[in-house]
Amino acid sequence: MEFKYTKNEISIKDKTISTLDSLVIDFTDILSNYAKYVVVSGYVAILFGRSRTSEDIDIIVEKLDFNKFNKFWMEVSKKFECINTRNVKVAFEKYLSSGTPIRFSRKNKFIPNIEFKFPKLELDYWTLSERKKVLLNEHQLFISPLELQIPFKLFLGSEKDIEDAKHIYKVFKNKIDSALLNEFNRKFKTINLFNRYLK
Repeated sequence: MEFKYTKNEISIKDKTISTLDSLVIDFTDILSNYAKYVVVSGYVAILFGRSRTSEDIDIIVEKLDFNKFNKFWMEVSKKFECINTRNVKVAFEKYLSSGTPIRFSRKNKFIPNIEFKFPKLELDYWTLSERKKVLLNEHQLFISPLELQIPFKLFLGSEKDIEDAKHIYKVFKNKIDSALLNEFNRKFKTINLFNRYLK
């Protein structure tokens, strides 16, 4: 698998598309017609070759009004189903509008699934505005900036999360913005963890 990294995008060539990749591609191909989104957390490391499984994909989606969300719901429901509820108003009003994520899976399957949530924190909005384009073979995705992803994974602190951070850093350490990476390490108070595991 070959990566090409520029300021604006990362290109992945000749990757064998996994079941998880296919789920993300099929879902975001629909979502991108209705909203700006960013894929965050564990799948980012998996996308770039980290060998591990994941039961869910975390996606932050810009806030939509009900009419636009309803149009998205009608289209996405042709291939996916919401695990939380079959009612679009309940999904929007009881879950998303109150800050609770909803989950989508392929029909008649529970795992893997997509965790779909609106932004709540200032960092969520920043991640959406600064998202990084990824060209996966002929498909387009948007992911969290790697300079944020690495410290965030260190902050979560599980063995799995630390290995995710190590993998991303190893692959892209000569490409990423070290000043921005250091800034997020300071914000998350992960400088010691970064020095211990990644240096």
